[in-house]
Amino acid sequence: MPRRSRIIVPNTPQHIIQRGNNRQACFYADEDYQFYLEWLKNYADKTECRIHAYVLMTNHVHLLVSTDKSEALRVLMKALGQRYTQYVNKVYRRSGTLWEGRYKSCPIQAETYLLACQRYIELNPVRAAMVRHPAEYKWCSYATNAQGAPNLIIQPHGVYMAMGLNDSSRLEAYRELFRYSLDIGVVDEIRKATNGNYVLGNSKFSEQIAEALGRRVIAGKSGRPKLTDA
Repeated sequence: MPRRSRIIVPNTPQHIIQRGNNRQACFYADEDYQFYLEWLKNYADKTECRIHAYVLMTNHVHLLVSTDKSEALRVLMKALGQRYTQYVNKVYRRSGTLWEGRYKSCPIQAETYLLACQRYIELNPVRAAMVRHPAEYKWCSYATNAQGAPNLIIQPHGVYMAMGLNDSSRLEAYRELFRYSLDIGVVDEIRKATNGNYVLGNSKFSEQIAEALGRRVIAGKSGRPKLTDA
């Protein structure tokens, strides 16, 4: 079965996930995380991609990215993936691929899902029972988006900026979101859209993109079609 082509919508946030091959570890030491983030910043600048949120887990990576150029995300992920693989293979004296095939992604309706997706990303270490609160995990963007920590990688999205009139009110409003668990239904929607390379948004948003691209952008209904009388 041919693989689904990506849904690329310029200037629309994309949730990206890239896993280690066979779910093997991608990061082994603090230096590995640091180098990955350094190259993420460099390649994001070169490709004119804006990083809104990220988390580096032991065996996979989540990114929330926007760009005005249709090919920029592909170029970013290819360059970043290759550079980091070269580094790991050299340092740890290994060979072969590091990543599990192509990265997975989905375009997101910013007004409805951007903040939920940022929370989904930054809560990953909590769901994995690695920490009790995202503030305890240093390889994610929570410290910047919720606490104002300096970070040259992060470029806030307009939806995030609209949360407050100034930095203080914005940070407080964002932290308030983390007082409550992310709805399990939303978690499931994000996972299904990303793993299936479908649009994450309401029906109007999905219909607009489907019409623009001339293709289906949401998952079809499972099961066999019902038979009808001739």
